[in-house]
Amino acid sequence: MPTSTLFKWRHFESEIILLGVRWYLRYSLSYRDLEEIMLERGVKVDHTTIFRWVQRYSPELDKRCRPYLRSTNDSWRVDETYIKVKGQWKYLYRAVDSQGNTLDFMLSAKRDTKAAKRFFKKVLGASHTIDPRVITVDKNAAYPPAIEALQEDEALPTDTETRQSKYINNTIEQDHRFIKRRVNPGLGFGSFNTARRTIRGYEAMNMIRKGQIKNVDRDDVIGQISFIHNIFGIAA
Repeated sequence: MPTSTLFKWRHFESEIILLGVRWYLRYSLSYRDLEEIMLERGVKVDHTTIFRWVQRYSPELDKRCRPYLRSTNDSWRVDETYIKVKGQWKYLYRAVDSQGNTLDFMLSAKRDTKAAKRFFKKVLGASHTIDPRVITVDKNAAYPPAIEALQEDEALPTDTETRQSKYINNTIEQDHRFIKRRVNPGLGFGSFNTARRTIRGYEAMNMIRKGQIKNVDRDDVIGQISFIHNIFGIAA
């Protein structure tokens, strides 16, 4: 969608909207926390409005930042974590490389071979990833058959090594924390679609925060803000 129509008919200026979305996705805040913070700065906005902003612009942030991601390496760490949706646990599949850079993610209602295979195909299709030399997974029995099926389909190189090790996978276990700290203030999600949209924003912000954007370093907070403004066509 062209940027010129992205904020059309919104009651607030695009800069205010992006500020609310960016703060919510980066910091461990509830929608009511953010409503208070915005009010302290002279902006009166209801928490439900901020929720609608996050739902609308989180997927857009994910989509717009992907062409600018640095390439990752060929050593994958794959794991899943639990996300509560309508009182039930769902599964967030996530993958990082050996340096902790995000490869991709996928929210799934099930934790089985079919879901694992679908996730691997998503990671392989990402523009910033390369074919893996080695894939490190935990003891989840669904991973090896999913990898074997992809190798039989020639979607994955046959010489890709599969390692099942809980301890080598500590890299991604640590990376889960950023996402979990943002999910917890909201006490779970009201629907699968709400969870999927919000998590896309969390993950996109996590990639930006980790310095995965070309020419924007990990510690360059001002540069990261400018990058977000630029991809949405807004002057910083």
